[in-house]
Parts: sequence; structure tokens; C-alpha cells
Amino acid sequence: MAEGNGNRIRVLDEATINKIAAGEVVERPASVVKELLDNSIDALATEIRVEVKGAGTELITVTDNGKGMSREDSTLAFTKHATSKIEDISDLERILTLGFRGEALSSIAAVAKVYLTTREKDSISGTKVVVSGGAIENVLEVGAAPGTTIAVESLFYNTPARKKYLKSMRTELAHITDVVTRHAFGHPEISFTLISDGKVLVRSPTSGEIFDSIVYLFGSESAKKLIPVEFESDIVKISGYISKPELSRSGTDQQYFFINGRGISSKSISNAVRLGYYNLMPKGRFPVAVLDLELDLTDVDVNVHPAKRYVRMSHEREVCDSVTLAVENALRVEQLVPEVSLSEKKPVQTVFVEKTEEIAKEAPKEVYEDITVEPPQVVVPVSQKKISPLVKEEEETYHFTARDTEKRLKHSERKLTKTPKKPERAPTGLDRARIVGQVNEVYIIVELDDGLIIVDQHAAHERVMYEQICDISSSGWQELITPVTLDLTSKEKVLVEEYIPYLEEMGFAISEFGPNSYVVTTVPALLGKMESTELVHDIILELLSTGRVKNDTGMFDNLCKTMACRAAIKAGAGCSMQQMESLLKQLDMAENPYTCPHGRPTMISFTRAELDKLFKRTG
Repeated sequence: MAEGNGNRIRVLDEATINKIAAGEVVERPASVVKELLDNSIDALATEIRVEVKGAGTELITVTDNGKGMSREDSTLAFTKHATSKIEDISDLERILTLGFRGEALSSIAAVAKVYLTTREKDSISGTKVVVSGGAIENVLEVGAAPGTTIAVESLFYNTPARKKYLKSMRTELAHITDVVTRHAFGHPEISFTLISDGKVLVRSPTSGEIFDSIVYLFGSESAKKLIPVEFESDIVKISGYISKPELSRSGTDQQYFFINGRGISSKSISNAVRLGYYNLMPKGRFPVAVLDLELDLTDVDVNVHPAKRYVRMSHEREVCDSVTLAVENALRVEQLVPEVSLSEKKPVQTVFVEKTEEIAKEAPKEVYEDITVEPPQVVVPVSQKKISPLVKEEEETYHFTARDTEKRLKHSERKLTKTPKKPERAPTGLDRARIVGQVNEVYIIVELDDGLIIVDQHAAHERVMYEQICDISSSGWQELITPVTLDLTSKEKVLVEEYIPYLEEMGFAISEFGPNSYVVTTVPALLGKMESTELVHDIILELLSTGRVKNDTGMFDNLCKTMACRAAIKAGAGCSMQQMESLLKQLDMAENPYTCPHGRPTMISFTRAELDKLFKRTG
């Protein structure tokens, strides 16, 4: 409508509408890969190849051997809300395909240059469609193999603001790797290959067995620490694998959930899985999980998110209770503990080890030449675990030994002299304080002449460790007697390559050791004896969660904060009087003793007057 008539509401033009829709569907290069993989799977492809350049910003090419399209369908596919997967509103209640909204290609084409080449199996020739900025520029008859190839060039070329807010190349590539990995777990009957700038990052088998995909994508060492889950109730059938308590992560990054074959994100399902472990796993640790849930199609609404990342379940509480019970049942199995038995019946874990060996023998030599299968480690019998009802009380605080506390404090000891680099700060009062004791193995109570101070022991030691780790010249490094081998997922491998120079600067010596493995030969001296791989693994996962780091300084600071947090004494660590005195002395030497590296306070003070006021003492 004309502005001169006083009307302010206008109907937007088609190009603007498409760009707005693209913002909902295409958030980053990984979004494009996800939508194109969904289309290939719906086209019944058995082989899908993804190639990217510049982490997908320069080029994304997805090639499949699916059904292909006719000339008419290949042009109609770029029309908004054009789809072959549903016909009317009733079909939304029973969606079997991954795609159904008819938005993917039109949204992608609105913010990129797209080249589609396709051919149906029975056709003599194929069709090539060229689209730029949402407009079809050319339609050609070409020779092509059966299936479809879609090339997406110069993503966000016409929306520079969107491109500006992308993360670093490695982070974007990590997201793409995660998308391909999730699809590979969800569809083990399909072979997935991901190539970045000519380098193969992911290659999964086509055996149809999810465990085979786990071996390829997680590595044999992690695969040996997984246990099967099989459970069925009136409303849901659950299958897949979860990790033994000895294999845990600092986040939920290695949890993969599927509902009727559709990869989804669900905090409620993740919480249900964690609840199944109860106190078998320390607080703040999360299991690895690959679970598929089969539900009646009418009980699942997949049309609640533009990118189809989330779903709504009619009986979510009952489903989550079933997930928790399924996990508890799997962890209750006695065969998970290695037994000395003369019977011919093999423990479940032995079957898994043999399966791993079998896959390794059948796989290409260059992929598995570094695999060694070791006997399973002995763990506390899960049969002794008390299985509680689905509604549980809050988890108990995880306790750390006095020896662990002493070791962590020793690492941060230094000469008790202040450096003259910066002006003297105001005194804390800690040097004239008297330690009263420890509360709940979390807080240290300190008495002053005119009040008291409450110190958070973890935040305090984290500040001390952070300042020492930042001072690389004084920290040094130590060589490990036995090098630590890290089995990384493809996504983690992409990420760690970006951080290796900074890790090496801090004292880590990390080098490639096979397709998805790295070996660590030295660590910073401040970390002390490295008894497990969890520290480096957690550093990598936490760096991934931080998102984009704008410069080298920011990357280095992230590493310092993460290492300090991991190396510091924990909440739940019992401290002797001598240990508390040592910690407060170290904190008093810090340049900024008042906050941890993340900004939380290390201590809070109460004057005598404030205490009197709290207790309503007057006069």
C-alpha cells in the first residue's frame, strides 16, 4: 500500500520473506549440511558424501545415490513450501520423513548460490538447476549419475551481517562434523563421508549396526566401555548404548538421542539418562549415550521448531521415566563385571571386545592399524548398586580424598614474596586471621578481630592456579612416564587442531597418533601427575562450549581458566588445618584475591556490626 495514504503496514516482497525464513532455518553452515542430509536420507540414499571448503562458508557439496528428481521437480523444489513428503494437514500427525516443511532449498537459495544436479535412475539424462539469491537463473539438461548433488557456494554472500557473526573456522567445522556424526549414528545403514579441504574427517560403515558406527566414530577404547540398552513399555521402545560409569564427560556433548530415527536435542531426556546413574557417577560428570526411542507417530509433534531440532511428546514424563528405568536396568546387569568362569557362556563385555576385534579385522587397514584391544578394566560391581525409585532425592556431594587435596595444593605452592611488577594492592586481612574451620567441605570460616570471612575453597584455589598458569615462564612442564592416548570424536579432533599451538605453549606436547587419536607426552608442571585422560578431554570440550574466540589472547585466557578450574581443589574436598592455612596464604599472595577467573567472589566478609544487625542486637 502507498505510504501517502497513511498506511504503515505493508506486505513484504518475496525476496525479503525468503531471507527472513532463511534466518530461521539457516543459522550457520552446519544448518545447510543438516537440511541437505535430511533430504538425501528421505531420498533413500545408501551413500552420502559431504565436502566443504572454508568450513562451509566457501562451498558445501552434498552428493547422494538416492532416487533423484525429474526436471519439473528439480525446479519446483526451490519454491517455498513445495515438498514431496506430505500432501495435506492430516499428514502432519504421522510424519515418517526427516523433512516435510518444504523450506530447506528455498531458504538456502535465498542466502547463497546453489547448483543442483540430479537424475532419476531410469532417466537417460539429468537436470542442472542454477539458483542465485533465490532466483532460478538457468535450467540445463546434463549427463549425471543417478542421485542428487547440491553445491552451495558463498553462503551469506548477500547477508554480510549474518556472515560476520559466524564463529571461527574450526568451530564452524566442528559443528558440521557433529551434524554428520549424529546422522551417522541415527542411520547406520547409510555410509557417510565428510571431507574438509581435501581431508577425510568422518567415514562411517554401512553395516546397519549402530555398534559398528560407534567403533568407527568413537574409537575402540570408548566402544569397549559402552553397554547395551534394551527396554520396552506400553508407550516407548528404547535401544542403544550408554557408557559404564568409568567413562564420563564434563558435558552432554557426547549424548545422541533419536526419536523414530530423527536426531533431536532434549534436556529432559538427558536429565533422565543422568538420573539413571544416580550416585554411580560424580556430580558434574555426564555419561556417553546413543539412544533411539520408538514412539507412536501420533504421540510426537515434530512441527515445533523451524530446524526440527526439538519435538513435543504427548507423554514426556512417562517417556523420561522409561529412559531412567532403562538406564538403571542396563547398569544392573551383573555380566558387566569381568568374571572368572569355566562355563562356555561369555560375559556381555567379552562379546563387545570380540565384536570390536571383528570389526577391526574387516575394516580397511589404514583406518584400524593403530587399534589394540585390551582386557576390560575391573569396576565396582553394579549389581551392588541400590536401585531407587524414579523420584530420587538430591544427589550426595561427591567427596575428594585428603591426599587429592594435598596434591593440588602442593602444585600451587610458591615463594611467599610479592612481585614488584604492579603497585601494592590493599591488604585482605587474611594474614591476621584465625581459621575457625570448614563448612560442608566447601567453605572455610575465618575469624577477624572485628568480624569474620567466609572463603570459597574452590574459587580461591582457582584464582591462585589461574595466576600461576598465566605466568608460563615460572610454571614449566613435566614429561609423562607413560604417554596418555586420547581417543577423540571427529568433532573434537577438528577443535583440538586449532588449539594445539596454545596447548604446547602452556606445556602440553600433543601429536597425532592414528586417525582419531592423539598422544600426550608432556603436561604443565602445575597439573602434577596426570593419572587419567579426563583433564585434556574436558579442556577440549569446555573450549568447544565457549564458542568464538576473537584473538590469540582470548584463546590463551580460555585455556588458562579451564586448566585452573580443573587443577584447583574441589567443593567436597576435606581440608586439614594446615591445608587451609596454606590455601589462605597462597590466596593472600595473589594479585587479585577477590574473585575467581570467572568473576565469582572468593570470599565474603561480615563485620561485627553487620553480624549484630543480623541478630538484631542493639546498643
